[in-house]
Amino acid sequence: MKLAVFASGSGTNFENLVKKGIPVEFLFTDKRGAKALERAEKLGVSAYCFELKEFESKVDYETAILTLLAKHEIDLIVLAGYMKIVSPTLLNVYSGRIINIHPAYLPEFPGAHGIADAWHARVSESGVTVHYVDNGIDTGEIIAQRRVPILPNDTLESFESRIHDMEYVLYPEVLKRMMLKK
Repeated sequence: MKLAVFASGSGTNFENLVKKGIPVEFLFTDKRGAKALERAEKLGVSAYCFELKEFESKVDYETAILTLLAKHEIDLIVLAGYMKIVSPTLLNVYSGRIINIHPAYLPEFPGAHGIADAWHARVSESGVTVHYVDNGIDTGEIIAQRRVPILPNDTLESFESRIHDMEYVLYPEVLKRMMLKK
């Protein structure tokens, strides 16, 4: 199974996947200044970047991504902090073959601020979810989840750190299981 990881920011989940032995064909990022590009270079993983603003439309942007994916014969797209909404251009070709990790226990706290939303809601726990990407926002079929409690002495920062620690455990576990089934 050939995987491409998509990231928009620092790339810590991407780096963790590579270090945990997940064979990543390439990293794609939509931000030229993304720290994930530096991580890819240090890890010896090919990386590509183009930004939506470089294209006439989102259809053209995602068509260019599809060309890149086809060139590398990618089987699975692994979103790891990719902050663009995947539109039908990409979804229609890769339906059931795009997964995402979300820093909350879905369906609780979907969207870009799952950790902070859980913290500010004063819940006793949240978690991490790996799910398939569909045409909604964090609404795809759930593959795996783990709970993370909010401890009495937690700060938002310590809670966020423990959420990320759980991501670093759960995502490689899920991908290894998926690769075994292939």
